[in-house]
Amino acid sequence: YLGIEKVTSSPLPLSRGFVMCAHGRIPLPAPATLEVLRGVPVYSSGLQKEMVTPTGAAIIAALAESFVDVPAFALERVGYGAGTRVLQDRPNLLRLLLGEDHAQSKNEGTLLQVELNLDDLSPEITAFAVEQLFEAGAKDVWLTPIHMKKGRAAQLLGLLCERKQLGHIEAILFAQTSTLGFRYFPVERRILERDIRKVDTDFGEVSMKIGFQGDTIHTVAPEFEDCRTLAKEHDVPIKQVYAQALHAWNTQQK
Repeated sequence: YLGIEKVTSSPLPLSRGFVMCAHGRIPLPAPATLEVLRGVPVYSSGLQKEMVTPTGAAIIAALAESFVDVPAFALERVGYGAGTRVLQDRPNLLRLLLGEDHAQSKNEGTLLQVELNLDDLSPEITAFAVEQLFEAGAKDVWLTPIHMKKGRAAQLLGLLCERKQLGHIEAILFAQTSTLGFRYFPVERRILERDIRKVDTDFGEVSMKIGFQGDTIHTVAPEFEDCRTLAKEHDVPIKQVYAQALHAWNTQQK
């Protein structure tokens, strides 16, 4: 509804003392809260009241991509949520700021490039690992023939992913391949704005992937899956469906 693409949180305030719950008297922060917040920046609030619940910790740990005080952005809207508990030295409020990230335009961005060398993995297992990486959200995955020490023929497996996906990607690489480790580093990218439009051909409707910048269209390509489906249905070469789709697009633009 709000079109949120990225969530950033300030470091979380922890408390001290004890609290009564269904399991009895437990220390603050609650053990479940601390488990969920592994790797999340926190600080001491100095209060002897629960400031971050296990549920709240789970929500923010799952959604937030980074933890900074206030990122650079253009503020558009502000929302508040208030609790019923009265705190002595501060309002019991949660504040959400909605805005546009000015550190990069929507046509720019930073991804992680992950690389590893494989010299002892069968092609079948490698193909399965690649499939799993795509399902995990990798933007792209590729294999490059390389030569390693002792003249061994090998493959470099590379992929692009968002930082928040790295944990899932790591689990797949260690579980599905023979690697003992991998390297990763940030890469900047620039992309065209994209849109999908439909054209009619003698074989049926085909989606066209459009890449544009402002009012200028730079690339037009028929959607492969549409063309493959129609080629099978009508028992014609797929290049014939491609050609008709491009002809229909060019005719439509005149």
